[in-house]
Amino acid sequence: MVVNIYKKLMGKISSTQDENLLEGGTMSNKTYVKSLLLIAIITLALGGLLLHIRVHPIVKVPSIVVGYITGVLSIIVVPLLFSFKKTLSYGYVLNGMLAIIGTILMAHFSIAHWPAQATFASIILETTLPDILILWTIFFIGKALFDLETFGYDPKKPKVGVTYRYPNMGWWLVHLVGLSIVYTLGNLLWR
Repeated sequence: MVVNIYKKLMGKISSTQDENLLEGGTMSNKTYVKSLLLIAIITLALGGLLLHIRVHPIVKVPSIVVGYITGVLSIIVVPLLFSFKKTLSYGYVLNGMLAIIGTILMAHFSIAHWPAQATFASIILETTLPDILILWTIFFIGKALFDLETFGYDPKKPKVGVTYRYPNMGWWLVHLVGLSIVYTLGNLLWR
């Protein structure tokens, strides 16, 4: 009887200390999936930054420094924020804002350097569309990580909430459109 009480007590203590480890110190499926998603964010962000360095050397165009800063934030700060329950929301918002800022800046770059002959192939291959898709892949991985950590891993749990409210996708669409309008107006009015 004392052994059963001890096991129950130790189970409660160990679950409050570290819910990510199972008996024997093995990793839970939740921790495993979270680790894979964090590694995916880091590797995609690193690949995007290296691609950015190859295409836009900072020595030639110093104004491209925003891309380097956002790349470093995506590789180091965003995964750190996603790693802890208390900073998960901050990681989610920073990850989304970096995707929006990158999308706006790269779309502007593509429009400013539009291909001479705009064919389907040239729009796909000679613009920053592939780079923007990398950004949104990182965003969606972060969204999956946030949703799984916040709302749980129950496959039968229904999706609830107003579409345009935080943390749903409509909230991000509103911010993408709003920041795009502000950037466009600023670019047109203050050249």
